[in-house]
Amino acid sequence: MNKCRNVKMESLNIYAPANSPNTDGIDLEETTYATILDSNIGTGDDCISLGHGTFNVFIQNVFCGPGHGISVGSLGRKEKENGVQNVTVQSCRLSNTQNGVRIKSWGRPSTGFGRDIRFQHITMTNVKYPIIIDQNYCPHHQDCPGQDSGVKISNVTYQSIYGTSATLVAIKMDCSPKFPCKGIVLDDVKLTYKNGKAKASCSHAQGFDVDLVEPTGCFYSRATEEFLSSI
Repeated sequence: MNKCRNVKMESLNIYAPANSPNTDGIDLEETTYATILDSNIGTGDDCISLGHGTFNVFIQNVFCGPGHGISVGSLGRKEKENGVQNVTVQSCRLSNTQNGVRIKSWGRPSTGFGRDIRFQHITMTNVKYPIIIDQNYCPHHQDCPGQDSGVKISNVTYQSIYGTSATLVAIKMDCSPKFPCKGIVLDDVKLTYKNGKAKASCSHAQGFDVDLVEPTGCFYSRATEEFLSSI
């Protein structure tokens, strides 16, 4: 869906082999007011990808697997481009995917952004990277090694995210050193690895935890954050 407005996609079944390259299920770009409901998607790439210039998107009750997950991006492919804003992804299930809910941007200068994004009530089963922000995306290491992403990521909420990770690091936030991720909220998250504790790895990310968050290690709780900001 490119340069569309007022789009509704419902009860879709989209399938491609897990080893088929570049087989995104649904791509949105420069599209506003889009709704994706009650669908099953299995691909060799992103189940859903939200590209630059995409605003006001609501995604609910989508099953994804196999595939690379539900992604915002990639953003920042061009130096001058619009961003992604006001996205809600809720009540979705991901199984045996490479990523769960992902935000990715190229590691080079850009005017792009990703903000006001909510991932809510998501279930993961054997997902390699359940929660991931990758701002050093650089396929084939061409035109971007050693550069910082200019894409600004802010106001992203992960709420009621449960399930299992296929790798030890279940939460990974690799944000831009030049423009750190801001306003990241982890609220009621429980992700495990091989029936035990998973780990979190976050760099250049600013935010706080609300309620129970496992694995820990990225942020302070909201109460601690408020205390530290008051002194």
